[in-house]
Amino acid sequence: MEKQSTYRANATDTKMLQATVYGRVQGVGFRAFVHDCAHRLGLSGYVANMGDGTVYIQASGRREALDSLLAHLQRGPTMARVQKVDYSWHEGDPERSTRFEVRG
Repeated sequence: MEKQSTYRANATDTKMLQATVYGRVQGVGFRAFVHDCAHRLGLSGYVANMGDGTVYIQASGRREALDSLLAHLQRGPTMARVQKVDYSWHEGDPERSTRFEVRG
């Protein structure tokens, strides 16, 4: 009989969130909004405008902080109109940088 693992990830485990935000999200302060949210939440990673009009985010940190960032992404800043957010979860890097950058 195979043993089942009793390990369960908790909210303090380091994770990585990759997200693409669609809608009116360029030219409306979205990257600065994401940067400010990520900084307040203690996350590392980056946000960037993409050539197709979307905004891409890669963020690492505590799962609870990433959940909060995701909720902010789904609303966006006042001038933005978020249509949808595609996202995926990955194992985080415990040796991650402590910086969150705005790119392109």
